[in-house]
Amino acid sequence: MSSLMSDERKPRLTETSYIVLGLIEQAGCATPYDLKRVAQLTTNNFWSVPHTQLYTECARLALAGLLDESQEQTGRRRRTYRLTARGRELLAQWSNRPTSELYELRDASTLKLFFGGDPAALATSQIDAHTRQLEVYERIHASLEGAPRGQRLALECGIGHEREFIRFWSSMLAESDSPGSAQPANGDGGSAQRNMSSSSARSSSAAPGPSSSVT
Repeated sequence: MSSLMSDERKPRLTETSYIVLGLIEQAGCATPYDLKRVAQLTTNNFWSVPHTQLYTECARLALAGLLDESQEQTGRRRRTYRLTARGRELLAQWSNRPTSELYELRDASTLKLFFGGDPAALATSQIDAHTRQLEVYERIHASLEGAPRGQRLALECGIGHEREFIRFWSSMLAESDSPGSAQPANGDGGSAQRNMSSSSARSSSAAPGPSSSVT
């Protein structure tokens, strides 16, 4: 019963909530404007949040007792936030809880590739874009000596993704340069889509149905 009552008192928290709590924990104290600047350089690289949400989330978490709020009495009357013991506790619980969720991918080049776009035409611009992003990540990584291990590991994950994108698009470009590799960009797009749909249907029929028990 006590556990149920504790869950009922727990405020509704989202990833945005934990980004706010985590950035404030790292900073010690911060204004919403501070959070916006730090998020642009760090967490927005793998979990983008509109800066207006950071402002409103700070106020909401303060009302929930997870942040302490203080406000200047003169000048711009800025609000500064610090973690409470309860906020620190919930942040630690969340960050140590395993997750099987996959990242959400919204990639225009992959979408165009799926619908029959010319791999060679897409590859050149994608290699350039991912090479620039890789250079940014590597410069940041070189400047992180002494930073918390989690920050370095998250950045190394991003570096790995960029290197894989460069490898993939470079292979697409190399294939297009091979003799006899040229194919109509959209000639077999419908066939490919039908093949993928058939494969998906076969996978669905082989998978356990809703009535299957999972333990």
